[in-house]
Amino acid sequence: MSDLLAAIESQVEALLSAPTYSLAPTEHHARLLSVLRDQLTYTSECNPQLRSYFAAWPIDYQAAESIAELPYLPVGTFKANPPLTLGDRRQIVRTLTSSATTGQTPSRVALDSETSKRMVRGVTSVFRDFIGSKRRPYLVIDAPETMSNHAELSARGAAIHGLRPFATDTVCCLLSDDSGNLTIDLDRLFEFAHQYRDVEVLAYGFTYILWQKLVVPLAARNITLDLAHIRVLHSGGWKRLQDQAVTRAIFAAGVAATFGCAEARVVDFYGMVENLGVVYPDCEYGFKHVPAFAEVLVRDPLTLRPVDAGEQGLVQVCSALPTSFPGFLVLTDDIAEVISYDGCACGRRGLCFRFVKRVPKAELRGCGNVHSGRQGTPTLEAAHV
Repeated sequence: MSDLLAAIESQVEALLSAPTYSLAPTEHHARLLSVLRDQLTYTSECNPQLRSYFAAWPIDYQAAESIAELPYLPVGTFKANPPLTLGDRRQIVRTLTSSATTGQTPSRVALDSETSKRMVRGVTSVFRDFIGSKRRPYLVIDAPETMSNHAELSARGAAIHGLRPFATDTVCCLLSDDSGNLTIDLDRLFEFAHQYRDVEVLAYGFTYILWQKLVVPLAARNITLDLAHIRVLHSGGWKRLQDQAVTRAIFAAGVAATFGCAEARVVDFYGMVENLGVVYPDCEYGFKHVPAFAEVLVRDPLTLRPVDAGEQGLVQVCSALPTSFPGFLVLTDDIAEVISYDGCACGRRGLCFRFVKRVPKAELRGCGNVHSGRQGTPTLEAAHV
């Protein structure tokens, strides 16, 4: 098994080292298909339940000629507790746990140190392509406590830390009381805005926190920060805003007005705990793209066949990065539209898509809290398989 794992890691390293969005679709597909086959074999050797599941698949994955033919896991599989684990359980150093709507079960993924490092490299390579590698002042629309505990990080904290390689000075502009309620630290916010008004700056906030805790209160006081050179990244929390009839267009316009920047400088990105290490920011044309070490399939909800460009379907995320948990072929409960299979005007190769919504009545995943800590003795158990 060690030889197989070494082969997988070598292939993943090659994909991480490749140009993030420049591979021709045929080369991208061939390289990813090869490593995904090996990961399925590795998973089969680690987990008897999943081996049986793969064996019952209509197509032998070793003979599959496309990623679409490979066996995938439904996203509900990752609600197992203890989480699904591959390889030596003693090497698991952290469990990432998504938040869940009250009464619902969260997803859990188990990370060893090597998978964790690849996740960081994946996220960094994606953001580098979109915002460049230059370091700049970094405004965090959250409280310092969110990012201060490395032993137990929320998804908000993980996302904040994911952008720190691009930061010089990091400033949090919210305060948290003993009950966890967030309010604006106006003095710190105004000091940041004044100091960095004329330079390129970066900001990140969870979508609903950015809107409810910053945009709405500042708009009520007619405050504009005059940060024309800011780039605002946000993720997560759309359900809460949709319930308040805040559309993506309303959101982008409101955030831009608050910061005093162009709407194009407000960038949403899509990601999920089960697809850790891969994020999908909007390009300048409003579409999401797939990096070299990942793939997205959009399947017809009735036939489960990949849809044509211009059609909508269920999102399947594919990733070469994980080897400590089987998160490389996951069918989600999200719906997206394929814009093109190659040829976005932004110049990035491969699939580009647009996120549409969650499947109606699907169990809500929540925004993704992250609990960290060494596992005791997790079992290899497939839920809903």
